[in-house]
Amino acid sequence: MTKKTKITIATFLFLVVSATDIWAVITGNDILRTFAKPLILTFLAVVYLVSVKKANKWFVVGLFCSFLGDVFLLSSEADFFMYGLGSFLLAHIMYIKITAGFLKTPSKSSILMASIPFVIFFAGLLFLIKENVGEMLVPVIVYGVTIATFGAVALLNYIGEKSTENLWLLLGAIIFIASDGMISINRFYEPSELNGLLIMLTYIIAQYLICKAMIVKSNSKTTTFK
Repeated sequence: MTKKTKITIATFLFLVVSATDIWAVITGNDILRTFAKPLILTFLAVVYLVSVKKANKWFVVGLFCSFLGDVFLLSSEADFFMYGLGSFLLAHIMYIKITAGFLKTPSKSSILMASIPFVIFFAGLLFLIKENVGEMLVPVIVYGVTIATFGAVALLNYIGEKSTENLWLLLGAIIFIASDGMISINRFYEPSELNGLLIMLTYIIAQYLICKAMIVKSNSKTTTFK
């Protein structure tokens, strides 16, 4: 089996399980979700691994943490929500570590400018949900600062080199942050079925874009991972 065939099959399976999970969200089929949702990151990891000559171990760890987050968030219980939050926190830290390794010593002013839009987004979101967060305020703040950092680092990376793969990485980070924001709104402000659908759509798109960027980066002769 050729490499191209492996990539095609893995991508097809990723799209099938993603569509299945979206359908399960729309129809409220929790049993189907239990099977489909964990397979999304599983097959995305396969897409990455069959597409690269040498895998970035930190990205694989990030995908695994995201997989754990998906599994934990299948439950609506508070404890499992915290486990899911922790898993995605680690995933974002992995993505930050990788993306920061692409940077070419940005200036303090550029760091500040890149941070502003994400700080504003997080501050606005926190203002919206703070009345209902309760004892989870500290974990939510830590998570919010982390995702804002990922967004800022991805923006700095794109400003430093306006390549297609860096644009994918930036868009992936922004869409991932939007997805996390909708999770917060759905849990702590105003839950709705539409939010549940949008959360999964944006999440799948974000992870796929980040993966596409990492495939190009991993196959680039000029990229070195720390």
